[in-house]
Amino acid sequence: MQDFTDQLAAIRSRVEEASQYLRIADLEARRPQLEAEASRADLWDDQDSARRITSEFAALNEDLTMFSRLCADLDDVETLHQLAREEGDELLADEITLGTAALEAKLDDLEVRSLFTGEFDQGDAVCQIKSGEGGTDAQDWAEMLMRMYNRWADRKGFEVEITAVSEGTEAGLSSVEFILKGRHAYGLMQAEHGVHRLVRISPFNNEGKRQTAFSAVQVAPFFEEVANEIDIDEKELRIDTYRSSGAGGQHVNVTDSAVRITHLPTGLVTSCQNERSQHQNKDRAIQMMAAKLLDRERKKREAEIAGITGEQDNVGFGSQIRSYVMQPYQMVKDLRTDFETSQIESVLGGEIEAFMEAWLRWTRAQNSSD
Repeated sequence: MQDFTDQLAAIRSRVEEASQYLRIADLEARRPQLEAEASRADLWDDQDSARRITSEFAALNEDLTMFSRLCADLDDVETLHQLAREEGDELLADEITLGTAALEAKLDDLEVRSLFTGEFDQGDAVCQIKSGEGGTDAQDWAEMLMRMYNRWADRKGFEVEITAVSEGTEAGLSSVEFILKGRHAYGLMQAEHGVHRLVRISPFNNEGKRQTAFSAVQVAPFFEEVANEIDIDEKELRIDTYRSSGAGGQHVNVTDSAVRITHLPTGLVTSCQNERSQHQNKDRAIQMMAAKLLDRERKKREAEIAGITGEQDNVGFGSQIRSYVMQPYQMVKDLRTDFETSQIESVLGGEIEAFMEAWLRWTRAQNSSD
């Protein structure tokens, strides 16, 4: 009978580590308090407070339930192993192998949680993709990136709320803004902040030449309620209204109520055109502006990582964080972490989690060495 003792002991050790970084003891202590708050008759009198309480309660229960099942699965495999050894039953070896492999896979996924150390990593993200150098190819590349993130979000069970779309001159998108909603959306998506470079045979070049195109992805934490620490003076805002049209019509409502807001002191811009009234679009755009301003201030306080996640002005040669090469060979490589893969079609199809995890590990290593 194969001996799984060492393997199971290693898994047990990893489960105990998970208990620490998931703060299981703290969550168990917090649960009765949240249960009491969530059951109050006047809970929804203050809707913002109610949303915070119910969201925290749901996340807490998710973690505790998940950890409880993990422990129960490990207990089952350990019991099965003990029974197999006592009875010398070789037939159970395959079942034990499958059980240990499943536990290790769950722990691999779970350990990504230990990499989320930022203040806003558990929350939503406000994102923008802007085409850069490369003309029509860059605009097509911006749309390809949007499709990649949509497919990744579908796999994660995240919601993508597209708030504004500006069509390209011939194809693709000049820019697109969206809110990514889901647990750890910002923690993962911040890995994508920067310039993305595409090299391919251009479908827009009659001579069939290779073309290099660039698009920038900007990411900031998003809050449903404007943070108290951000005071936006409307005198510093330029508010323009326009009609959404063209390629964005499939994503947003075509109305005359679209709003674009420019924060004059910083030059930051947000847009919204998917709400049904100009007032709603303005409120949403201001929420997104608050998120960007808060992120800007946070990055000033975190000067040691400003070079990694700071604002990107040059969207062209020499500024990219990741290259996607389709010809003359196939390779996607992150220039910060050196993580790479030749499976470019899979990456463009939304399989980007490995790049995000590599960035999170690299960031933790960078911070540890400072």
